[in-house]
Amino acid sequence: MSNKSHALFSSTIKEVHLGIFDLDAVFRHKLVDTAKAEKLLKTGYSFCDVIHGWDTAEQTWDPSDTYIDRPCQIFPDTVRSWPFGSGAAIAIADFTGEFGEKSPRNQLLRQIDKAGSMGFQALAAFEFEFFVLDETPDTLRENAFRRLNFFAKNNRTYSLQSAAVHQDLFRKLKTTMETLGVGFDSLHTELGPGCFEAPLVATPGVKAADDAALFKNFAKAFFSREGRSAVFMSKLSEDLPGQSGHFHISLKDMAGTPVFADPDDPDGLSATGRAFLGGILALLPEMLALPAHSVNAYKRMVPGAWAPTWASWGVQNRTCAVRVINDHPESTRIEFRVSSADTNPHTTMAFVLAAGLWGIESGAAPPRAEIGSAYLVRPDNSRAFPRDLQSAASRLGSSSTARALFGDTFINHFVRSREIEAAEAARHVSEWELRRYLEVL
Repeated sequence: MSNKSHALFSSTIKEVHLGIFDLDAVFRHKLVDTAKAEKLLKTGYSFCDVIHGWDTAEQTWDPSDTYIDRPCQIFPDTVRSWPFGSGAAIAIADFTGEFGEKSPRNQLLRQIDKAGSMGFQALAAFEFEFFVLDETPDTLRENAFRRLNFFAKNNRTYSLQSAAVHQDLFRKLKTTMETLGVGFDSLHTELGPGCFEAPLVATPGVKAADDAALFKNFAKAFFSREGRSAVFMSKLSEDLPGQSGHFHISLKDMAGTPVFADPDDPDGLSATGRAFLGGILALLPEMLALPAHSVNAYKRMVPGAWAPTWASWGVQNRTCAVRVINDHPESTRIEFRVSSADTNPHTTMAFVLAAGLWGIESGAAPPRAEIGSAYLVRPDNSRAFPRDLQSAASRLGSSSTARALFGDTFINHFVRSREIEAAEAARHVSEWELRRYLEVL
């Protein structure tokens, strides 16, 4: 790495938070002083490989593993200001070599490089819906994660009243994220008590996924510091709508000209845009586990939950898996509506970009657009989604195209992690089962 990168740590920076995103997009980090961070930029970094050997609850998969330190690199272009006080910075790192092939972020970097070799650059952004609870970790545990106490209980979608009443808190959130280098395109209330949405500013390349992953991690930290809890689950309750993590993407050529738009096309889409869209729709059913990687994600993808249920598309149609937004040629883009609030942004962006580029290379053609509600259509089996994580993981593991795009190392690792997640859920008895099968009169 170039010594020029060391200037990123100014004399005012005394310590650096070095972190790696795990498969669930949790930022696993260590705090070091600046002198050590500068040394690690030169010599390389190491991190325990356990973060690729456990689940989000930190239960390890294989008792025979020895959990050694693996070589990593720090990415100088990811250095940002620590938002909770002066004199500190953060930097993103990741594993290198063969072990690094297991990383979603490294897979995304490969797809970005591939796009560049094809003459394209990606512009992208995520938008997240999330709940805010008037709860702390202690109160959540005391109540067994039931009888949740919501912040802004009488919240309404796009509510002026909520915005006015809670403006100081959300201005503070906005300032926190701006310090971190994460910009909001907007911020508004959403459907449900204590529900808010934060569409992020579109940025080029990997920064779009980095921004999204950092936003979720630091939003949780921000609200915790405020005595509250931010929730990024796909489905918090059967009585509430699901929480989305929609992903917007467009391609430009190397001169910066958008390539998805064609004003003369009835749908406003160029041949390149159609092929990109066709690739996503063709590969989505067999690779659904990549953007929908949690057990909870499949409880959101049901009719009437503002989430797609099969590989469909439409122009401005929010009932479809992919929505084409064509208001203006320069901002024509694809909104991938499958991913939910708990999605790993690096995995989702890697999938969408890989599938779209595959579509361009293969000349994929999308099926006809859905004009009416996609919920009223009964799709054929080839376009239907797997109904649970176990089925989705199995289909991903059997996909020769997924292995061609991402490699056996990543697919085997990711599928194993999802199968373990599904097996962990399968052995638990839910409150619904108790109420239904105890047969209490």
